[in-house]
Amino acid sequence: MNKLLAAVLAFSAMAGIAQAHDFTVGDLAIHHPWAKATLPNQPVGGGFMEITNNGSKADRLVSGKADFAGEVQIHEMSMNDGVMKMRQLADGIEIAPGETVKLEPGGLHIMFMKLTEPLEEGEMKAATLSFEHAGDVAVEFAVQSPKPADGAMDHSKMDHSKMEGDAHADHSK
Repeated sequence: MNKLLAAVLAFSAMAGIAQAHDFTVGDLAIHHPWAKATLPNQPVGGGFMEITNNGSKADRLVSGKADFAGEVQIHEMSMNDGVMKMRQLADGIEIAPGETVKLEPGGLHIMFMKLTEPLEEGEMKAATLSFEHAGDVAVEFAVQSPKPADGAMDHSKMDHSKMEGDAHADHSK
């Protein structure tokens, strides 16, 4: 019976780690960074999380880097007159004092461009996020299966190779 209890506790602890994990840098708390699992040879992937600013001054997520991606960009997806648009946010994302910003499917998100390997469910992928004031923080993205009800666009069917000036993506703002 003790072995069964130990196994259940160990499994519960591992499941808890996979479900939620947090990182801090300066006054910022980063809750559960996760990425959608990708198909083999898929060139892009999406990353999501919540960032809370517990300080008294605004900060800004300005960039990122990851060994599994040739480039990491900060993006926004929005609907405009019934047309879904995605654009890179060259100035990053502001996190106001006392506020939480959600990076989630169908909205603000991280784009892992030029993937060097698939993102496989159950993996933890190391990356670095850079903030204007708080600096760099090493995080791990928990790779999860895409959920059909999350309302996100399927990036696997998009051609991101021609995003600059592409008529399907508005990067002018």
